Amino acid sequence: SAEHARRERLPMSLTTFEATIKNGCVQLPENISLPENTKVYVLVPGVTSDETARLRSPRLVNSEKAADFQKKLITGTIDAGVCDV
Repeated sequence: SAEHARRERLPMSLTTFEATIKNGCVQLPENISLPENTKVYVLVPGVTSDETARLRSPRLVNSEKAADFQKKLITGTIDAGVCDV
């Protein structure tokens, strides 16, 4: 949305805290509390990861089967209706 794009261009304030991972959760020092749903960025010094998430477009293994995925236009006045709850 336009509001989201506008928000993304604003300068970001940044504060750093040292934390520890315990039972898979980030544990901040006891004197630090952040509001619920605060967006945070986690930087891990000295650790590299080869696991990068990649979302790829689906591909057919056998391109000869492409016709099986052809769109079909169905015309008519089929109406599922609306139920009052």
